[in-house]
Amino acid sequence: MGEASNIEPLKFNMSDLNEDMLHTILELVSDGIWDWNANTGFVYRNPAWYEMLGYAAHSLDNTVFTWENVIHPDDFPRVMAVFDDYLNQRTPGYQAEYRCRRQDGSYTWIEDRGYILARNIDGSVARMVGAHRSIDDKKRLLEEMERRNQSLEAIVEERTRQLSRVNQQLQIQLEENRKLAETDALTSIANRYLLEKTLPQECERAQRFRQPLSLIAMDIDDFKNINDYYGHALGDAALVQVVESVKRYVREGALLARWGGDEFIMILPNTSLADARSLAETIRHGLESLPPVGEFHVTMSFGVVQRFEEEQQTGLLARADQALYRSKVAGKNVISG
Repeated sequence: MGEASNIEPLKFNMSDLNEDMLHTILELVSDGIWDWNANTGFVYRNPAWYEMLGYAAHSLDNTVFTWENVIHPDDFPRVMAVFDDYLNQRTPGYQAEYRCRRQDGSYTWIEDRGYILARNIDGSVARMVGAHRSIDDKKRLLEEMERRNQSLEAIVEERTRQLSRVNQQLQIQLEENRKLAETDALTSIANRYLLEKTLPQECERAQRFRQPLSLIAMDIDDFKNINDYYGHALGDAALVQVVESVKRYVREGALLARWGGDEFIMILPNTSLADARSLAETIRHGLESLPPVGEFHVTMSFGVVQRFEEEQQTGLLARADQALYRSKVAGKNVISG
């Protein structure tokens, strides 16, 4: 998405065109045009936008997440900072250059410009349009010119290939290390480190796009008694068994993480409190099919909350933990929110 500071003011009233007529016109434009209705969340992208990234026209979801998901991870924080500065009127325009992932997995450089057409009464964005333009050829030309300026081009190219192979090996190793650092060793789900990294990002995204964000805190009932009676080995086996049951209900885009001991947190982006409670109830019923651990029938208590406007991750987690505590007090194997 984006906006150019040098885009000329529109010479007609956008309200004079209905959505179908406007989008029909944009189908004929050769640049990659996007049109974001922030109040509904709908994003229209013309065929040229899809062609630039190697996709069939209109083959991706018409949401902001489509745009977020194609931005190179290294460029994402910078792009979002520039985008937020414009949305919040800290800068007069929006323009950014960054890499986007094509359908084949490669990345191409684009120039992103955009313009806010309308704001709501509270100052938030109501409508924004912009254009993506490929600058990959320009970037590649600059790289080629730099290489030609070197007197030992053949040596440099060979060295580049060697460095590329080393970089691939390093990337593989870094990815393995990242997974180890973000994965709970016992249950193989996200650990506390990844949870604490992901939750602030989801809070920011929920705030940016005015979407609901819910948490489910869950805790195995009487888990200490299982460990005391049958030992930690059987207790660990019960933990793994519970996680495997809960994982069946993790939706795409959600994150299930081990918060500590026998307590788990599920982050549910774009999910209302009612839907989160319904999911918690589904998980609770799913646990009923688990075999008992000795004389103990495994159950869980749940705390379900939805993020308040402007609420940060600390307050959201605290409320989820308080709701979980109320479930324990209420007799366990219940859901509180």
